[in-house]
Amino acid sequence: MPADSSPRPIVTLRGLTRHYAQGALTVKALRGVDLDIEAGEFTALMGPSGSGKTTLLNLIGGLDEPSGGSVVVDGRDLATMSAAAVSRTRLERIGFVFQAYNLIPVLSAYENAEFVLMMQGVPPERRRARVMETLAAVGLAGMENRRPNELSGGQQQRVAVARAIAARPALVLADEPTANLDSTTGHDLVATMRKLNEDLGVTFVFATHDPKVRDAARRVVQLVDGAIVSDERR
Repeated sequence: MPADSSPRPIVTLRGLTRHYAQGALTVKALRGVDLDIEAGEFTALMGPSGSGKTTLLNLIGGLDEPSGGSVVVDGRDLATMSAAAVSRTRLERIGFVFQAYNLIPVLSAYENAEFVLMMQGVPPERRRARVMETLAAVGLAGMENRRPNELSGGQQQRVAVARAIAARPALVLADEPTANLDSTTGHDLVATMRKLNEDLGVTFVFATHDPKVRDAARRVVQLVDGAIVSDERR
């Protein structure tokens, strides 16, 4: 019998639950989620506030621990790993883009984009080539020396995207990346991330309310009350 040649999922979730204590109550943020995400996908996790999409993103990124079930990222079962190993996996295999940009204010666009590569120990010449290429890819050529307070909100978020992809991760997790941007800037940013997805094969998973992200996504996973209610591929 020939070996199975189907691609291995970048993310595999099985029976995933996350419960929080809220006073005397238990909040069930996720209720037995099963989900596979393949390499190269451009996927939007959507749903109303409290549906569990950000919780799900945090569990995939190893920023939180599940109450039950399993999270496997790029072949690594996070539940079986030490905290140090999970941190290393985040550093080497996962890029993050947050709603609030999370740039280091005293560093330039170049230095912010370079930061993860420095932590990985990439040699200076390779760092410079990668950072300059990536900043150009997100439309920031010529702005390398500007600090965050010298950039617009859209430009700051582009730096955050550059930082996320410069290390060539297996997966980029983006939590409401367009929420603080006006409509035109948000549209342009989504188009940039879609192009990076197509040109570099970077896998993107978004937690979002934004219809612009939904319209650009090739897959839309809808959550309600901590459970997947629909999964549409385009």
